[in-house]
Amino acid sequence: MSKLVITGGRKIKGTLSVDGSKNAVLPILAATVLNDGISVIKNCPRLRDVERMLEILRKIGCKVTFEEGVVTVDSSTINSTEVPEDLAVEMRSSIIFLGPILSRFKKVTIAYPGEWVGL
Repeated sequence: MSKLVITGGRKIKGTLSVDGSKNAVLPILAATVLNDGISVIKNCPRLRDVERMLEILRKIGCKVTFEEGVVTVDSSTINSTEVPEDLAVEMRSSIIFLGPILSRFKKVTIAYPGEWVGL
């Protein structure tokens, strides 16, 4: 295990801003489906995969806004358990919608690489 040793006569102080991570935010966005209400995610990076995830949320009926790094998702308006094939095949991580949708609605239809799967 690595460690960081700091030697010196002065205390370290200050603040540090950590950029949002795509690998952290994609599962968080999928998990908003589990909440039957409003979720707010701060420090969200504006990346292509994030935009695709937000579009999937919109297509299944969520109200979504994305302003200045803050995403707001209202999942109380979900009206579909089918992840659109054209969006699902664009990104491998769209499969992470499988668990939250299945858990909340007991059914889901989502494209998997090369085929259409209904559960």
